[in-house]
Amino acid sequence: MATKKIQFTVVENDSSELVETHQGSFPNLMYLLRDTFGLDGFGECGGVGRCATCLINAEGLTGNSTLKERNEPATLLKMGYQEQSTRLSCQLYITPDLDGATITILDL
Repeated sequence: MATKKIQFTVVENDSSELVETHQGSFPNLMYLLRDTFGLDGFGECGGVGRCATCLINAEGLTGNSTLKERNEPATLLKMGYQEQSTRLSCQLYITPDLDGATITILDL
């Protein structure tokens, strides 16, 4: 059985790229972004959801990926982010919920 492709657009520094992957290809979106785009200092806490160095704007998420859970709500609030689309990429898994989304990497 073939694995379903997951495609989404990543915007970094006014340039966009279509990313094609599949479920479970990385532990979470932070690792995919860091490894694919060579982002230094991205995800310094290793995916715990406390440092906010993997901050993104995520438009077009579906399913469970729309929920902010674990450390994410407290970390975002502490950093002053209240927009629903502002997320920590370490808290998003590589699932079909990302298919068709636009992920913008934010500068801190």
